[in-house]
Amino acid sequence: FFFFFFQAEDGIRDVERSRGLGDVYKRQVHGIHIMTMDIPINTPEEGIFLAKVAEQAERYEDMLVFLSPILKKTGELNMEERNLVSVAYKNLSGNKRTAWRALTAIEENPKYQKHIEKTKSFKVKIEEELKKICKEAISTVDTYLLKNASNPESKVFYQKMKADYYRYMGEVCVDSELKEVSQKALESYESAKKEAEALPATDPVRIGLILNFSVFQYEILKNPKEACVMAKAAFDEAISKLQDLDEDKYKDSTAIMQLLKDNLTLWTSEQNEEDDAEHKAQYLSLIHI
Repeated sequence: FFFFFFQAEDGIRDVERSRGLGDVYKRQVHGIHIMTMDIPINTPEEGIFLAKVAEQAERYEDMLVFLSPILKKTGELNMEERNLVSVAYKNLSGNKRTAWRALTAIEENPKYQKHIEKTKSFKVKIEEELKKICKEAISTVDTYLLKNASNPESKVFYQKMKADYYRYMGEVCVDSELKEVSQKALESYESAKKEAEALPATDPVRIGLILNFSVFQYEILKNPKEACVMAKAAFDEAISKLQDLDEDKYKDSTAIMQLLKDNLTLWTSEQNEEDDAEHKAQYLSLIHI
């Protein structure tokens, strides 16, 4: 089995949306699978093997079942174990996020207004399923992963993971619930950002954190200027030190840098359009005085 963490990220490509690491590739999840397993796991090696098999079969809940004994072990997960856990949760949540976006588009389409109540009910069901997955992912990070993290990269990875799942809940929450998950996401992103200062500017975990943090600023906090400043600073610093990048991290780092660049292009374009519209409105108000 060949395992590439970055390529295993889920999501759907959409040039109209800013993208974080959870929005790069789309994987289908065929229903919800059983949470108990009759297959005995005698060694960590067997659990890893079966988790990879489950990934190939797109049975992501089963991945977590096979990884459960490894999660509960004393000590820190290695990179392969850590990435398998992340991939399982990313694909489970990614399916719900994609479904929610599709239902939102249908809900907003005038052609389907006579079915609006049924659509809303279906959408609420998807929201609850997404929130459940996100809460489970956050609980896994708090209960098993973060407390055993001993190096800066792991601490950044897990704080970012925790923040991401609060952000995913923020995509479907409103009012006081949105305020609560946004604050928790912000706190986790800030903690991860502080830990990331110990990592090289070109490290894919550090760049990936800033990518997702900037998406959070733009889409959840509605703070486009801060999002652009954050993304541009990380991109410029990484570019200036690209010659120092380790060969084994080059592919992941440059791919994430391209996502930063794509988001900056999209965001600055939207900001310019908004500024033009504002200037036009101000001009029209003046000529009508």
